[in-house]
Amino acid sequence: MSDAALTALAARVRLVVFDVDGVMTNGQLILGPAGEELKVFHVRDGHGLVMLRESGLAVAVITGRQSAVVAARMAELGIEFVYQGQRDKLVALADLCSRLGIAEDEICYVGDDLPDLPVLRKVGLPVTVADGHPQCVAAARWRTAAPGGAGAVREICEFILAAQGLLAAQYARYGGQC
Repeated sequence: MSDAALTALAARVRLVVFDVDGVMTNGQLILGPAGEELKVFHVRDGHGLVMLRESGLAVAVITGRQSAVVAARMAELGIEFVYQGQRDKLVALADLCSRLGIAEDEICYVGDDLPDLPVLRKVGLPVTVADGHPQCVAAARWRTAAPGGAGAVREICEFILAAQGLLAAQYARYGGQC
């Protein structure tokens, strides 16, 4: 896909939906001695999500696992739409479309593994991370340079904001420029 075509798809996005494990994290599950789950999130990825939200785009998470850590991190970032324990991610996607009045072709979905394939095949801008499963790479319109948990989310956020002419305003808030 050409850069211009990809930018045109990103310019239409009104909702950005992320998987968690392997996208927002490096995919490793760290379990403590009492069975508690720990995850490592990249702080710059988190700020990218905040920039999306502050720019008026809707942000959501759809993940197959149930995790208190994910709930806490998303609450900290102000992410309102968090769907955990989703075996069929299309059900959550349909709920988001209905609640927000957004068409599937106005959605960017970011996934990295086989459970993400049905959603990747349904949305307007399907994206996978650099270390995404080969089937996700085949289904995606774009593959990030960064792997999951290491800046891929920020890369996606800034690309979408730039495509919509919103990135410069976010940089300017901090005295930076594009």
